[in-house]
Amino acid sequence: MADVVDRATRSRMMSGIRGRNTKPELTVRSFLHRQGLRFRIHGRQLPGRPDVVLPKYRVALFVHGCFWHRHSGCQYASTPKNNAAFWRAKLDGNALRDKRHRRELARLGWRVFTVWECELDEQRLLRLVRRIQDDAR
Repeated sequence: MADVVDRATRSRMMSGIRGRNTKPELTVRSFLHRQGLRFRIHGRQLPGRPDVVLPKYRVALFVHGCFWHRHSGCQYASTPKNNAAFWRAKLDGNALRDKRHRRELARLGWRVFTVWECELDEQRLLRLVRRIQDDAR
């Protein structure tokens, strides 16, 4: 099956997809800040450059898009029909890289949390804040 748009249009569309400061990431950061947590963003010194780093709690937080990071069992983690082999390799590679970064961070003594784009509701975020704060005590 051919793509429904030409190459130039597809290229322009894909180049507009951001890797930082995404809407889900901004939502999580805003919530954490309102809860009184202070953090750094895009921790360059840590494996995987976590989206949010809470040094006081030694917590690295990743905010993942369900499609790009293969959220298991999620309706948004589908594989495109066009060029399926490419996408399967690309997306599976993302998931493997994520696992490697989590292991490296844990080995360095960091607690690692992942927030999925489809799970951005207040109850889940409150549970995350409690886990961050309670585990540190």
